[in-house]
Amino acid sequence: MNILILGGGGREHALAWAVLQNPKCDRLIVAPGNAGIAEIAECATFDILDGGAVATFCEAEAVDFVIIGPEAPLAAGVADRLREAGLLVFGPSAAAARLEASKNFTKEICAACGAPTAAYRHFTDAQAARDYVTTQDAPIVVKADGLAAGKGVVVAMTGAEALAAVDDMFGGEFGSAGAEVVIEEFMQGEEASFFVLCDGETALPIGTAQDHKRVGEGDTGPNTGGMGAYSPAPVMTDAVTARALDEIVRPVLAEMSRRGTPYQGVLFVGLMIRDGQPRLVEFNVRFGDPECQVLMMRLGGQALDLMLATAEGRLADISVNWAGDHALTVVMAANGYPGSYEKGSVINGLDTCPEDSFHQVFHAGTARSAGQFVAHGGRVLAVTARGASLREAADRAYAMVGRIDWPDGFCRRDIGWRAL
Repeated sequence: MNILILGGGGREHALAWAVLQNPKCDRLIVAPGNAGIAEIAECATFDILDGGAVATFCEAEAVDFVIIGPEAPLAAGVADRLREAGLLVFGPSAAAARLEASKNFTKEICAACGAPTAAYRHFTDAQAARDYVTTQDAPIVVKADGLAAGKGVVVAMTGAEALAAVDDMFGGEFGSAGAEVVIEEFMQGEEASFFVLCDGETALPIGTAQDHKRVGEGDTGPNTGGMGAYSPAPVMTDAVTARALDEIVRPVLAEMSRRGTPYQGVLFVGLMIRDGQPRLVEFNVRFGDPECQVLMMRLGGQALDLMLATAEGRLADISVNWAGDHALTVVMAANGYPGSYEKGSVINGLDTCPEDSFHQVFHAGTARSAGQFVAHGGRVLAVTARGASLREAADRAYAMVGRIDWPDGFCRRDIGWRAL
């Protein structure tokens, strides 16, 4: 079959790699892709936020199945437009994508179905939000209501930090995403990511992971889009997983169906776990990045079968085949990230890294210039490995990092430290 993946980051490179392991894939196109993806698949250029443009491309290229990687096309209704055109699509409708596109909407859903989450208040006015902050104890969490590329959350350790976050968000730091703000209690515990496929009726867990959001070792410094991840997450025991399904995932999916907006796609459930009790931090309506890289390494070619079953409403008849292994990814970022950084620095040594079912370097922000790979973003590479143990996976990933010659980049050297 002919398959189109929308997106151009490390998540989409990992999805492309996994899809290509499956013999059902005859032709793979990624739009817009990146320099690493171009090594394994065709890349195309058109506006992936324009559902009509995507549908026209699919008709011209005889595309059978579309996998939507990032959240922005989902929030823009691209999946709806493609379904109207009769295409098979992996990804939720715009109405269902509000689970990520609006923090306040998610809180309303949780309240309606009794799913455990942090106490919160929703604000559309900066002064009202400031007044509320002055009545609360720190730490406290300030969130831009809309899509902010994974960066619209501030865990404020002091009241002054919380007030500054409110001012920044209402002041336009995150564009329209910060026009409304959610302020919620700081939840204690250990954070984990839980991934569930949903076809509108059936929920199928497909894996767990933990990521490192902060830029500095020991999980210090400002939040980023993610500096590394590993799978599975030790804190997600069978008992915790069962509670997350029964108390959060299934009630939320039932409430979405009750409202006439059934959820179809992958649901990324961000959890805070304390004393065996999972509480919802947030939902994302797509695979995480860099969590996708470790999940795809562990799933391999069956990822395509699972996504097809999701799109076709067949999850009740599907099971996941897990190997008893581990995967870990180390993000290499441009110096200065998550602040200002330079583009165009040359990356050498990638051709010396092994490429097999245990070792992959997924490109997130790269381009080609004069025949060389160059950095073209903040997070640039996701160096990923599998192993029989997490330690083996980490050793393999960091051995590859050591082969990459990129003086203008950096990485954390402690990915997986909590589990290791």
